[in-house]
Amino acid sequence: MTAIYLTTTIPYVNARPHLGHALEFVQADVLARYHRQAGAQVRLQTGTDDNALKNVLAAQAAGVSVREFVDGNAAAFADLARQLTASVDDVISTSSDPRHRPAVERLWLACEQAGDLYLKQYAGLYCIGCEQFYTEAELTGGRCPEHGTVPQQVTEENWFFRLSSYGDRLRSAITSGRLRIEPAARRNEVLGFIDGGLEDFSVSRSASRAHGWGIPVPGDPEQVIYVWFDALGNYLSALDYGTGGANLRRWWTDSAHRVHLLGKGVLRFHAVYWPAILLSAGLPLPTELLVHDYVTVDGAKIGKSAGNAVDVTNLVSGYGADAVRWWLLREVARVGDTDFTLDRLISRANDELANGIGNLVHRVVALVGKYRAGLVPVANGRALPGAQRLEQARGQAPELIEAALADGDFRQATAAVYAIASEANKYISQTEPWRLVKAERAGDAQASAQLDAVLAALIETCRELAGYLGPFLPEAAARIEAQCYPASCATAAGRLQRPAPVFTRLIPPLDSPA
Repeated sequence: MTAIYLTTTIPYVNARPHLGHALEFVQADVLARYHRQAGAQVRLQTGTDDNALKNVLAAQAAGVSVREFVDGNAAAFADLARQLTASVDDVISTSSDPRHRPAVERLWLACEQAGDLYLKQYAGLYCIGCEQFYTEAELTGGRCPEHGTVPQQVTEENWFFRLSSYGDRLRSAITSGRLRIEPAARRNEVLGFIDGGLEDFSVSRSASRAHGWGIPVPGDPEQVIYVWFDALGNYLSALDYGTGGANLRRWWTDSAHRVHLLGKGVLRFHAVYWPAILLSAGLPLPTELLVHDYVTVDGAKIGKSAGNAVDVTNLVSGYGADAVRWWLLREVARVGDTDFTLDRLISRANDELANGIGNLVHRVVALVGKYRAGLVPVANGRALPGAQRLEQARGQAPELIEAALADGDFRQATAAVYAIASEANKYISQTEPWRLVKAERAGDAQASAQLDAVLAALIETCRELAGYLGPFLPEAAARIEAQCYPASCATAAGRLQRPAPVFTRLIPPLDSPA
């Protein structure tokens, strides 16, 4: 049986979660549910990146202890996963989980034993937002390209990792497909970075500049381990790497598929730094990196400093997890940033969920109730005239969904699902079951047989639709199944219950132009 280890990145907890964080939770959950549905063993892991200087500074600004601040925001991220119905198997908080520090220390010592760590006096431009050093050439007008802030000039002695030794091995892993990066534009970006020449990078910070927050460097308590070395280790620490437990063998060192979901802003860390650290430590590489772009507001990346953060908790409370999940899956592009507006979320939910999928299920169940007393007819292999487009949408869906999800293309995957509902609604209008029943009542046996075939096909379509929708909107899929199977058992025998709305139409707020 296939084993798949799926991870999200672990966000900084210097602020509460926003819509951008929700994107990765939802994408990872879809993949986890899809593969579980296909019979694979799946572990979905998320967590929070606690040991960052930006968390310390945010706690100071809030006037509370770092521990109180970090724990409160970490809990908010875990709660967001629950609100979005993400089927998470494990959540690791890097400052409090007892599994984390031993694992990071073991990873450090493995790299040290490989001869890849050394002390060096260093001066550079440091962006606290990114928690990384930049060269002058990498800045945009003297500012961080990610945050638009002016980096700090920092001079100190740090431990460095010999990244420069791993360029050829990293390139080989990527070009051979051993480390698959999707989409291709991001893979090419990584290869370009490698071909430009890799420089060793700092993997520690002075304990004083870190305000004593973080994991001390083994054997050097005046230094703490750099937050990215620390954070990337979470992918192993939650598998008991610190103790070499069975989880590590099952989900990492044996034959499991190891899939990281991440945003384009942290691509270099996951596609270059992290694989090099793993090679140094003698550990297998991830098998796939699925990279997404940003959710933006008014064209700008969502962020606390930008003042444009969308409160995703309020969004889910006001409009429901289904609407939020569907917008993130149906509208966010595979390549390129996607701008969010509340009007777009409401329109997408009303047009495709309420008026599309929900309306289909309600119509079909109501037709069976009205014309067959809730008893689902048996098609008996009768041909369905004019159903070619519907049958095509149903037949193509499995292959289209599988291929799209393999590439991390959630927009195309959901398009294949929605196409079934769209074609089924068109088929109802085309076949006009209410006209067939009039002919049946007039004694037309052929019309009666055709009505049975149409209703049987439509019910089966709705049942299939629920199955395909399950990974994307699990709660909605369950509501569809409940209506399309008899209450007594999940077979074709028995009566269907009266239809109930699968989705509620959303109402724009009074100040919305929608």
